[in-house]
Amino acid sequence: MKIKHRKIVDDTTPSMVEKPSVGDKIAHVLVVILCIGIAFCSVIPMWHVLMSSLSDGRELMAHEGIAWLPVGKMNFDGYAKIFRDASVIKGYGNTLIYTISSTALGFLLATTGGYAISRNTRLKTTMTLFLMVTMLFGGGMVPTYMVIKKLGWVGTRLALIIPGCTNAMFIIMMMNAFNSVPKEMYEAARIDGAGHLRTMFQIMLPQAMNLGSVIILNSVVGQWNSWLQASIYVPNNKNLWPLQLWIRQITNENQNFLQSSNPDYSRYLVQYAVIVAATLPIIAIFPFFQDKLEKGVIAGGVKG
Repeated sequence: MKIKHRKIVDDTTPSMVEKPSVGDKIAHVLVVILCIGIAFCSVIPMWHVLMSSLSDGRELMAHEGIAWLPVGKMNFDGYAKIFRDASVIKGYGNTLIYTISSTALGFLLATTGGYAISRNTRLKTTMTLFLMVTMLFGGGMVPTYMVIKKLGWVGTRLALIIPGCTNAMFIIMMMNAFNSVPKEMYEAARIDGAGHLRTMFQIMLPQAMNLGSVIILNSVVGQWNSWLQASIYVPNNKNLWPLQLWIRQITNENQNFLQSSNPDYSRYLVQYAVIVAATLPIIAIFPFFQDKLEKGVIAGGVKG
C-alpha cells in the first residue's frame, strides 16, 4: 500500500510582493519633506520665544533675527519677575478653576446630549436640525452680554464658565461617537435591565472616549487660552482674572520701561517668559492625549 505524500504549502508566504513604483517613492519623499517643513515652521517660533526668555535683556533688544540660542548670558530674570508677581499665581489658579469646571460641565452636557440624539426617537431629526442651526447662526456679543447681565452673572465666575462650557459641534461629535458603538451592546445592556444612565456611562461612553478625548482636549485648550470673556464680564474685578488677561496686563505695563533713567532690561524678557509659562502646561499634557486624539480624529471622519 502506497502512501501519497502531499506537499504542504505555506499559506503565510505571500504569493506576490507589490513593490512601490518610482512615482510612489517620489510622492512619499515629497510628503515627508512637506511634513518636515511644516513641523519646522511650527517649532521655530516656539523655540525663538523660549531662547529669548532665557537671554540677556539688553543684548536681546539689539539682536536681530531668530534666537537659536540664548542671546548673551543665560539668565532666568524674566521668570523670576513674573513668579514674584502674585497676580500670575492668582491667574494660574483662576484659569485652572475655569478650565476644569467648564471642561467637566461641557463634557457632561455633550455626552448626555449626544446620547439623547443618537437614539432612534421621533424628535431625533428635529433636535439634530436645531443643533445645526445654532452652529450656523449666533446672537452675537451684545445680545449674549444682555442675557448674561439679566441672569445676574456679570462680575461672577459663572459668566466665564457657563456660556462657553459646550457647543453644538461637541454634541454632534458625541452623537457620532455613540452611533459608532455596536447596537448589540446597547440592546444587551437594555435587556439586562440597565437604565439609560448606566447604559450611557458604563457601557457606551468608555467605547466612545477616543472622540471624547478630542472634545476634552479642545475644551481645555480653548478655555486655557480664553481672555476675551474675562475682559467683557469681569473687567474691574482682578481677583477673577484668568492667566491670559494678566499676561496682557503685564505685557502692557512693561512696554515703557526704557523711559526710566535706569532701565531694568530684564523687564524686556517678561513678554517672552509669560508666553512660555502660559503655554508649557498645554504642551505638557498634550502627549497624554496624542494616541486618543489620532484615533478620535479618524473616528470623527467615519460615518457612524
